[in-house]
Amino acid sequence: MLDPDIRDNAELNRYELPVGGEVAVVTYNLSPPNLMITETLVPERLEGQGIASRLAKHVLADARARDLLILPVCPFFSAYLQKHPEYADVVHPTYRGLLGI
Repeated sequence: MLDPDIRDNAELNRYELPVGGEVAVVTYNLSPPNLMITETLVPERLEGQGIASRLAKHVLADARARDLLILPVCPFFSAYLQKHPEYADVVHPTYRGLLGI
C-alpha cells in the first residue's frame, strides 16, 4: 500500500517524506525495468521512529505497482529486504541471490 505522505520527486531522483520540518529521503537511479536504491537518509533527530522502514515499504509497493525490479545498493535497503523476504518478487534476481532471499 502506498503511503500518501511520501512523494516521488522524480526531478531529484528521490522519494521524500517530510516530518517535523525535515525531510527523510530514499535516493534512486531509474533505468526501467530497474530501480537502483542508492541511499536512505533520515535526519538524526528523526532516527528510531521507523521512518526508514516506512519509506522502504512505500518504495517497494511503488516498484511492485510499476513492475520495476529493485537493485538494493543502499545498506539499509539490503538489510530491510533480508528481514522482509516477502518482497523478494520485487528484487532483481541477482540481488535475491546475494541477499539470500
